[in-house]
Amino acid sequence: MWLFGIVVVGASVQRLAGIGFALVGVPAMVLLLGPGDGVRLANCGALVISAAGLAGTWRSVRPGAMVPLVVAAAATVPAGAWIARGLPEPVLLAVTGALVSAAALLVMSGVRVRSLRGRGGALAAGAASGFLNASAGVGGPAVSLYAVNAGWTVREFVPNAQFYGVVVNVFSIAAKGLPRLTAPTWALVGAGIAAGLAAGSVLARHVPERPARWVVLSLALAGGLTTLAKGLWG
Repeated sequence: MWLFGIVVVGASVQRLAGIGFALVGVPAMVLLLGPGDGVRLANCGALVISAAGLAGTWRSVRPGAMVPLVVAAAATVPAGAWIARGLPEPVLLAVTGALVSAAALLVMSGVRVRSLRGRGGALAAGAASGFLNASAGVGGPAVSLYAVNAGWTVREFVPNAQFYGVVVNVFSIAAKGLPRLTAPTWALVGAGIAAGLAAGSVLARHVPERPARWVVLSLALAGGLTTLAKGLWG
């Protein structure tokens, strides 16, 4: 039931704030399932949630803007998958926790970087995102930082982020495979995603976006630091 609760929370905060399933879910998933299956499950969940959101917003996707991000991600996903397979479990826990914590802090800071604008910025963000998504399940913050620096509005960002989430997670799952879960566990995860999306839809009508994003990022930071500490202790 712990896994069900984690998936519900992750799915609901992503529906509420536009980001957060992997940031909130990865630290807990890797502690419950191990780094390999935990990150792979986060990739699967993020793919399903992004696809569900994209179903109603696909007409707003900007294909020309997404091509550099997708191409760069495709080039670095194999390297991220290789790193995830090659590191010992305590090291991978520490690396995952550090990456989640750093990603949360970067998005919290709203840092502006001139080099993250234009086609070069898109390529850099896509490359970083593909690597991080395959290795630690947290490819979203790099794309979020690119969107902030490129001046995208929330209305522009959400459908394009959902499209990107579908593509980069397909790449990551293709490179690493599915998590080794039993059929009842898969059913539990599916039920958690459905419940989380429904809860997030209700909350989205009552909770402003900015406070919601800060709650998501604070949860992600706490989880990332916990995972980092466990990896270092191991």
